[in-house]
Order: sequence, then C-alpha cells, then structure tokens
Amino acid sequence: MIIKGNEEEQIRLLRKHYPKGNYFMQGDEAIAFGALFAGCRFYAGYPITPASEIAETMARELPKVKGYYIQMEDEIGSIAAVVGASWTGLKSMTATSGPGFSLMQENLGLGIMTETPLVLVDVQRSGPSTGQATKGAQGDFFQARWGTHGDHPIIAISPLSVEDSFWETIRAFNLSEKLRIPVVLLADGVIGHTREQIRIPDPEEVEILYRKLPKNEEEARFPFGDVHGDLIPPMPLFGKGYFTHVTGSTHKESGMRDVYTPEVHDRLVRRLHRKIEEHKDEILKWEEHYTDDAEILVVSWGVSSRPSLGAVLKARKEGIKAGLFVPKTVHPFPEKRMRELGKGVNTILVPEMNLGQVILEVQRHVNDDVFVKGVNKIGGVPLTVEEVFREIKAASSAERSRHRSAD
Repeated sequence: MIIKGNEEEQIRLLRKHYPKGNYFMQGDEAIAFGALFAGCRFYAGYPITPASEIAETMARELPKVKGYYIQMEDEIGSIAAVVGASWTGLKSMTATSGPGFSLMQENLGLGIMTETPLVLVDVQRSGPSTGQATKGAQGDFFQARWGTHGDHPIIAISPLSVEDSFWETIRAFNLSEKLRIPVVLLADGVIGHTREQIRIPDPEEVEILYRKLPKNEEEARFPFGDVHGDLIPPMPLFGKGYFTHVTGSTHKESGMRDVYTPEVHDRLVRRLHRKIEEHKDEILKWEEHYTDDAEILVVSWGVSSRPSLGAVLKARKEGIKAGLFVPKTVHPFPEKRMRELGKGVNTILVPEMNLGQVILEVQRHVNDDVFVKGVNKIGGVPLTVEEVFREIKAASSAERSRHRSAD
C-alpha cells in the first residue's frame, strides 16, 4: 500500500476506524470510503443533490485519517482547490452533479493540461438545467468526454453497484496517479442513493498507486517532459524545494509558457493523447455475460446494466440467446472489443437512462448491417428488467422473421 507520508500510521488509522467486514451503506458513502482507502486526504466541494452524501461523509471521516475537508464557495472554486492541493502531494477529490459538473469543466481542462492527478465524481441527475434535482440519470456521458474545450484526452469510469462504487473509486485514483490525469467517476443518483451490503477489506488487501516523483534535481527540471520514455513525467511537488512553473497555457517540457511556437503545442498535446492511447490495456475494463453464443447483444452501462442483466437472464430461460456487454471504462471506449462482439450478432440493444448517448459509440464501432436500437428512459426512474426483456423478445421475434424470409 502506497500513501506518501507515514504509511504504517495510515494503515493503523484505516484499521482502527474502518475494520474489515461487511457494511450496509449508500453508493455515495461507498465512493467516499473508496477514496479514503485509495489514500485521498483532501476534499474540496460544494453540496449538490444527489452527491451531497459524499461531501458529508468526507467531512466526517477525513479528520480521522489526518486528512483535510473544505467546503468551497462554489464548484469552480472546489476543483481549483483540488488542483492546487494535488500539486502539494495530497491525493485529492471533489464530487458534484450535473450543473456543478458543467461549472467544473474549465478547471477540469486546467487539470488535464497541467497533468494534475485528481478524481472528479459526477453523481448524474436529470437535466438539462436544474431538471429533476433528486432523480438519477445517465445524461453526462458526452459532457464527461467533451465538456472542456480543445483537443484533450480524458478517462471516465462508471460503477455498477454500491460495492463496485468502492472499488471503482480506488481504480479511479490509481489511474489518475499513474497517468497524471484527472479521472471522472460517472456515478448516478440511483446507485448513489441505493443502500446495499459491501465488504470493506483490510487496507493491505488494496493495491494503491502513487504518482511518480523526480529522483533528482535534473528530473525535476522537466515536470512536463518524457523523462523515462513512458510519456508520463515525474511530478515535482510544491514545497519540496523545486523551482516548478505550472500553467494552463501551452508550455515547454520545463513548464515555461510558450504560446507562439506551433511545434511546442503540437508536441505537448499529442503526448497528452498518446499517454492515454498507449496505456489503454491498463485503463480499459468491462464485463461480459453470455456473449460467446449471443445472437442478440445488449450493451449497457452504469445503473442500467443491472436490469439489463436481469433481462438477459430471463431471455436465456426462455431460450433466447442474449448476451450482455458492460463497459466500465466508458472513456476511452473499449472499441476493439465492441467491434469483435458486433461481428457475431445482427441486433444490438442499448439500454440507458437518457435519450441515446452510449448508443452512438456502439454504432460507431460496428458494421452498418448490424441493427442497433436504443432502449431509453428518462424522468428519473430507472429501467426495469421487464422493459429491457420486452425489447429483447421483440428483437428475437424480428430475427426469426428475417430468417423465415431468407428461407
């Protein structure tokens, strides 16, 4: 376990306050506990439904592990504080929902351009605007990818349950630290407010990563340079005696601003993209159920994947060969596996709590002769097993009709 500072003391505090065992908690609370076990020791945020329980839990628990909580004046200040805290060496996090996520986009771009490790949790709710403030949704898929301006990479991951929220938060921190990039955890208000049993592990059961630090003054002189040939620069921390210049403007490998030279901008931004592209094997994660012989493929994510699995199981009992593909890393999208699965089916159904977002990624990566249909529901109420099953059954009937016509 790697938490910079007194690792033994941190493990002792985690064991003291959160002993190994089964707990009953909300998804929002599980995200907060996942952050604590990942080594998060700074939280800045502003309350917003349905993410407020994350802030409440962090406010209560961070002091127990010698961490810091601050409620900021708004969401813009919250992510700015998180960026600053990360450069002092603290693993840092903020959490919000749709309207606050919109406000955070500019400084999310700052975090990407300055290669600042941080975790931004978006507990999605119905929109646009204030929308249904207390209701869950899955409408921020595009905002997570394209919300901030310019050519930029991003990592976004989506948990499927309360226990998954705990572990995916840890994974978000590990990816952020290893690759020096903000990571978005795309949760939702349904799982965020669902209570389920989860298992809290012993701290030493959890693999934790910490950012690469410079080994000497020479390495510290290039906080944005490919010092080790892996595209991820060592990060010199503020307060450690280094002379480090950090700017959101285009900068050289030394960190010094250069907004005029095309080659400097090209070299910097292409490296930001390459460090994600060339580490995809470590970033991408998905689940599959019954895809080996599937004739109808269901592709779903986050909270909608749960009724989707129930529908697939029901279809299987009725002799319908349905399978389920669940991307847990949604940005970058697991396009290679999507293409492979798309070659074996004629019909793909995409259930999600929006009017069609992930479906566009699916359509982008399968052949034009594959029929792709959205199963969409908005209004703050999640899809049901029966609703998804009804679409699978209709697709199966259509498949049989096509086969009869072909004969």
